[in-house]
Amino acid sequence: MNNLKAIFFALLFVCAGINFSVVNYAYGASEKSLPHTESEDKSEHGAWYSDSRGIMGTNIHTEIWAQSPQLGRAAVEAVMQEMQRINQLMSPYIDSSELSKLNRLAAHSEVPVSSELFELLQLSVGLSEETQGAFDITFASVGYLYDYRQKQRPDSQTIQSLLDAINYRHLQLNPNSQSVAFTHPKVKIDLGGIAKGHAVDNALSILKNMGIEHALVTAGGDTGLLGDRNGRPWKVGIRDPRNHQKQAVVLPLENTAMSTSGDYERYFEEDGKRYHHILSPKSGESSYEVQSVTIIGPRSTLNDGLSTAVFVLGVKKGINLINRTRGYEAIILDNQRRLHYSRSFEAVNVQN
Repeated sequence: MNNLKAIFFALLFVCAGINFSVVNYAYGASEKSLPHTESEDKSEHGAWYSDSRGIMGTNIHTEIWAQSPQLGRAAVEAVMQEMQRINQLMSPYIDSSELSKLNRLAAHSEVPVSSELFELLQLSVGLSEETQGAFDITFASVGYLYDYRQKQRPDSQTIQSLLDAINYRHLQLNPNSQSVAFTHPKVKIDLGGIAKGHAVDNALSILKNMGIEHALVTAGGDTGLLGDRNGRPWKVGIRDPRNHQKQAVVLPLENTAMSTSGDYERYFEEDGKRYHHILSPKSGESSYEVQSVTIIGPRSTLNDGLSTAVFVLGVKKGINLINRTRGYEAIILDNQRRLHYSRSFEAVNVQN
């Protein structure tokens, strides 16, 4: 509860500075911004080692406290190698990746896949069931036709012709043969809503096995934390969706994870309308009820998927989902720039 109190007062302080209003919600009674951290000098007990690289179509950043230069440099490199490995496995833009192979062949026959990919697909289908389809990796059946750099999008007729292909139930996962088949000929899948969180979790696990106790790993909007920052909490920022130079919220966190999905990550504007990458599986078009969703919880993989789902569900249904997901909290900025938060933040507000 003390950690939640610190987060709550940070919310009030930062949001008051940019004129956001804060709205309490506890619906239903029963899972990308860069972290802000403070610099710290070397000491006789160790030093910080950090690096940033462009991998998985985003900025990968890590900060690691290690007792020796050899361990610090090896730990940083281990994080970056793991990010590269997952990119080679799960990128839909690399022809040789397992995911690309699956998209090419699974509509014609069962395709054997690695246990890592199979388990992530199982988790994705489970999230789809839990969120009533708000999270759905088959959104790519339409989503692949959007090119945000080139400002290209499919027309309404094309979207309508492909909507039947967006349905996680078209994925047949065979645990006996560890293989996957698509039951619709036009299905494509994309793990962009969950793979970076998975990569962060894997990287933190590797660091733990190396004996690292204090670390931050960020992949775009997904941040995972080991411990604190040597006696002080990490300060992790949620950017203002309409001003990349400002933080909407800065949270003091330790030994947890946080993921943000926003309509500013990949988008273009046309005739005053913003077309962004978080698509509603029901419409095949961008979702517009909120501008950003942040999920705080112990597992980056779930934070990543839940932030996408809540973005699509909107404020009321999204808060309901998080309120029944134990161990996870949500901060939502809606399209009127009002801030909403899940039930435990309300509890912090009313208790001493």
